Order: sequence, then C-alpha cells, then structure tokens
Amino acid sequence: MAKLTKKRKAVEGKVDADKLYSLTEAMSLVKEVNTTKFNASVDVHVRLGVDPRKADQALRGTVSLPHGTGKTKRVLVFCLPEKEAEAQAAGADFVGLDEYIQKVTEGWLDIDVIIATPNVMAQLGKVARILGPRGLMPNPKTGTVTNDIASAVAEVKKGKIAFRVDKFGIVHASIGRVSFEPQQLIENAYELVSTLQKMKPSSAKGIYMRTISVASTMSPGIAVDPKSIKV
Repeated sequence: MAKLTKKRKAVEGKVDADKLYSLTEAMSLVKEVNTTKFNASVDVHVRLGVDPRKADQALRGTVSLPHGTGKTKRVLVFCLPEKEAEAQAAGADFVGLDEYIQKVTEGWLDIDVIIATPNVMAQLGKVARILGPRGLMPNPKTGTVTNDIASAVAEVKKGKIAFRVDKFGIVHASIGRVSFEPQQLIENAYELVSTLQKMKPSSAKGIYMRTISVASTMSPGIAVDPKSIKV
C-alpha cells in the first residue's frame, strides 16, 4: 500500500471526513488542501436519487458556468463549406467534414467538444462508435447539433459544459480551477446544482440530491451539505 507524503497527511488532517461542509466552506477549503504544483481542476460530484436505466431518469444536459472552467476548449465543427466561415469566425479550432471524419477514423481525437449541423449527422455515423463512448458525439439535447454554429461555438468557449449521469446515478463535472476565487467556484457550483435541481424527473422517488462532494485533482474530497445550497 502506497504511503502518504507529509504534505498529503497535513491536508488530510484539515478535512473532517464526518462533517458536511457548507458550499462556502467547501470552496475555501478545496483551495487550501490542494497539493499540486499546477493549476488543478476543481470537480463537483453529485449523486442523484435517479435510476439511469430508465429513459426519463438518464439525465444529460448542459450548463453555462458564469466564470467558465478555466480551460480553453478545443472545438471541432462538422459542417458543409457554406458554414465553415461562420464556424471559424466564432472561434472554432477545427472546421470541416470529410477530412476530419477520416482523421477521427485514424485515431485523432485532439478535441474537447464537437459541434455539427443537422445536415451532416448521417455522415457522422461512420465515427459514432468512436465518439460516443468518449462523450464527443454531437447531440441535440446538449446543443451540439444546431444550425446556429456561431452561438454554439461561442457558448462553449465562454464556459458551457455538458454533463450526463453515469450508471451509478452520479454527475461529475469540472467547475473551475484552484486559481479561481472561492466566490467564483461557489457561483459555478451553484449554477450546476440548480440546473440539476430543475431537471428532476417527475418519476424520481425519495431524496433527489443525495450527496455532493468537491475535490481538486489529487486532493481529498470534501462532503457538501446539499441543504446549504438554496435553489
């Protein structure tokens, strides 16, 4: 079993594993217990009272974080030539169709988000098995299949993120970096949680927001009291 470093032991002692912290306390503490030398990601994990096996409870969607994620996302737009100029002007990193379908087929996936116009979706069937498992396949529910390419690209660049509940009923999302001010992290986390609250399926029974935790890369998790987040 790997031994904890002195630095990790010190920060572990600052987090009470039996305590439910308020969102405000958690976002201040997550910065304090960060042990990395790089600008680590701050992630929120929300366990929901849903059954992802049921179609109406397999939640997925998007949320625009007020302060972005702190990461510049690489965007690929699949479209026909008449939309290429619009995509490039909006800030897309890669634009095209056949050449990028071929590149993906050959293993190229140096991208974070893919946006496509509806009229090319049939052609993306060739790479659906590659993109789908990685969460990169464009989908109307997440706003990544649209004719309004300019708006879609701009939203992603400003901080719009996609999320989906996993097979255990948990939503995992990066909501910023440890370099963010605590208030920025609080506001981003609030936006995610409030969005999930609004998406509560009518068929979900019992407690909906079961647990919420916050952690930065390679640092201990901090349990958040769901009741401290007033939506």
